[in-house]
Amino acid sequence: MRKQSVIFDMDGTLFDTEAIFQQEWNRLAKERGLSLPDHFKYKICGTSGEAMNRIIEKFYHVPEGSEIQRLCKEGVARRLAKSVPEKPGCREMISFFHEKGWPLAIGSSSPAAQIQANLSVTGLLPFFDAIASGDEVQRGKPAPDIFLLAARKLGASPKDCYVFEDSPNGILAAYAAGMKPVMVPDLMPATEDIRQKCFALFHTLTEARLFFMKRL
Repeated sequence: MRKQSVIFDMDGTLFDTEAIFQQEWNRLAKERGLSLPDHFKYKICGTSGEAMNRIIEKFYHVPEGSEIQRLCKEGVARRLAKSVPEKPGCREMISFFHEKGWPLAIGSSSPAAQIQANLSVTGLLPFFDAIASGDEVQRGKPAPDIFLLAARKLGASPKDCYVFEDSPNGILAAYAAGMKPVMVPDLMPATEDIRQKCFALFHTLTEARLFFMKRL
């Protein structure tokens, strides 16, 4: 079997941080006398850069979303500096592929500094061969740019990359990149359209690891 590579999304996939982001988005909205609808999280999750700004502008009714984006990320960073909650099975999943000798990368919409900080706090940084972040690409997810960058950094062909994602935007990005999307949903369930684009779908990373243990 040809050696494969694995690209992990970070927020909501490896780390249980999406809820923290949503708390910060809602705090910022409340400070402005706004109440965000439930479907806001479906729109914002997995995005970055200008795509995120456009969503912020629509829901916060502001002409430019970059300041609110900055404030949200700063609030999240302060909280994660103390502790980064891991998703169940996160460490075991990473260790499994690492022991198999598969190159590993992070492909996340978060800034590079936040990715480095989260991996350092959890002690997982040494497991990863490359990091591709939202501030390195012009187009965020659902565009494939972040994952294609991660593959280039790994020296891997897109078709040889498995991508672990929790969000529909991430699955669309991995699919558009010509990779094998593996979904472990967090805040948002998979629609039928998203399911059809997945190589596999699991409830937890533990379930995913057991599946790959049987295949490899």
